[in-house]
Amino acid sequence: MFQVESYKGDRAEKYDLMIKQLRALLHDEKNVTANLSNASALLNHFLDRINWVGFYLMDEGELVLGPFQGLPACVRIPLGRGVCGTAAEKRETLRIADVHAFPGHIACDSASQSEIVIPLVDDGKLVGVLDIDSPEKDRFDNLDQERLEKFSAVLMELYRE
Repeated sequence: MFQVESYKGDRAEKYDLMIKQLRALLHDEKNVTANLSNASALLNHFLDRINWVGFYLMDEGELVLGPFQGLPACVRIPLGRGVCGTAAEKRETLRIADVHAFPGHIACDSASQSEIVIPLVDDGKLVGVLDIDSPEKDRFDNLDQERLEKFSAVLMELYRE
């Protein structure tokens, strides 16, 4: 049985431990839904000051809601629309300090104030995005972006196996 270790140390060390735990969760499990479900639960446990964390996956040219933790969410997001659709279309991480200032922001949860979206790309193919919302403005910084991109890269390893 997997147990989440307590997080001690500075933020970078805590992220490194969480990524180590992700690798343990993914070990010997090939089911994408199970792995993304556990990944969203791990992030929800690890990250403070967030109100939603989860995945949107590409399906017939648009993003469709996948495993997540939080309130019910928008089910479909076209590429280029909102923070998720824009990050997916550009295939680059978007870290938005104030979502209400983002043109075309899709407000699935009115409590969300800031957001980070990391595209999930495998061998040039867009798989989906990791989306994390916070009820605080400017919640995410460079360290969050760097480590969450690393977390996402570990997830993409499961697509190669």
